[in-house]
Amino acid sequence: MDRIIKRKGIGTALILSLLFWAFMVSTASADKGIESLRSTGEAFASVAKRVSPAVVFIKVEKDVAGNRHNQYMMPFNNDLFRRFFGTPFPYQRRQMPARKHPYIMSQGSGFIIDPSGYIVTNNHVVEGADKITVRLQDKREFVAKVIGADKRSDVALIKINAKNLATLPMGNSDKLEVGEWVIAVGNPFGLSHTITAGIVSAKGRNSVGINDYEDFIQTDAAINPGNSGGPLVNLDGQAVGMNTAIFSKSGGYMGIGFAIPINMVRSIEKQLKSKGKVSRGYLGVMIQQMTPELARSFGLKMDNGVLIAQVSDGSAADKAGIKRGDVVVGFAGKEVRDVGSFRNRVAMVPPNTSTDITVVRNGKRLKLSITIGRLPDGEITSFASGLTLDKLGFAVQNIGPKMARKYGLANGQGVMVTEVQSGSVAAMAGIRPGTLILEVNRHKVDNVRQMQKLISNGRNSVLLLVSDERGSRYVVLKIE
Repeated sequence: MDRIIKRKGIGTALILSLLFWAFMVSTASADKGIESLRSTGEAFASVAKRVSPAVVFIKVEKDVAGNRHNQYMMPFNNDLFRRFFGTPFPYQRRQMPARKHPYIMSQGSGFIIDPSGYIVTNNHVVEGADKITVRLQDKREFVAKVIGADKRSDVALIKINAKNLATLPMGNSDKLEVGEWVIAVGNPFGLSHTITAGIVSAKGRNSVGINDYEDFIQTDAAINPGNSGGPLVNLDGQAVGMNTAIFSKSGGYMGIGFAIPINMVRSIEKQLKSKGKVSRGYLGVMIQQMTPELARSFGLKMDNGVLIAQVSDGSAADKAGIKRGDVVVGFAGKEVRDVGSFRNRVAMVPPNTSTDITVVRNGKRLKLSITIGRLPDGEITSFASGLTLDKLGFAVQNIGPKMARKYGLANGQGVMVTEVQSGSVAAMAGIRPGTLILEVNRHKVDNVRQMQKLISNGRNSVLLLVSDERGSRYVVLKIE
């Protein structure tokens, strides 16, 4: 009996000892977790302290036409209202004694990049301004002037008369990783020098539809109206982007914000500073994204790269020997994967610069030398959309002499679409009455009979080269 009691006593002591050590380990683990959170908070605080002196509040004053509708405009201008996809905010309006028209005040952010007073911000923040006032963190205010602005990328450079200002160091947005911590700094809703933290949720967003030239960093760091033009910084306190827009159905933050990569901002800022405007590179081609269907039609095993759908006579691409049907897979020593990034890279190359471009032609890789042209004012690189759908349904006719004269064509140059069935693969691919079909499966088409024969030779898809008011493009139509 005594032995049983002793054994029970030993067991109880062992259990109590284990519970004690489990408690101690749990406490130590909790303390370690709290310490880790404290370190993270201290890192954010340190970054905020370093970067805030270089972030500015921008107030813009504008005259608007005196009509009743303007009384209900949001304080960030109509363009910015569309940019934030939300409902209007209360209109800020006051009457100026010396002014005939209503007076609008809008606001945004910017950051100092040069101690002599150069500041970068969004074009939509300062566009159309009659007066720009910049307020620093120490409450000093200066009237700023616009040095240059680029609407296509939404970048502007302004300057104030000040010296020895705090500046924000520039990072390298190309090295930014998805999942990396970032901090958005700015003046949301006029609340000066606010910071929000989040991560990079995506890179290379180039089909958002906000600017002509897009390569956005997507982040879940809270960005709201008034943050526009402020910096997106990494944990080293370096600017890696410029906050530009949010995706929202309410006008406020909903978890998705967009920032212009700082490498793009720096490239544009340098041109604005030296010339007051931006000159972009230009190839003189119409391009479209490769798809698996297009790749099979061209006998390729890849579906990345950019397909050349049209080459302008006398253009940089024409002089370099680039042909319609070439697939661009390399540019300036780097791989080409999609239309958006390729277009941006070409645009960022200074005109008259010589570089290399790699294309696949008839299954063979060719490396060509090209001298980049200058993008004409008012133009952007053309896209050609190649769509694939389920069924085919359209009618065509031969191009006679009368029709050829009317459309400026040579006799026997393609066939013309006369009717398109609603809901058909042709209709969904953008083919309309009046569209010219120039090639079928890489063979030139001279008449309807020839076209029908070429289509009948295909198994379940057909590759067309079509031309309309948008230019030439390749279209793959899948036949069920």
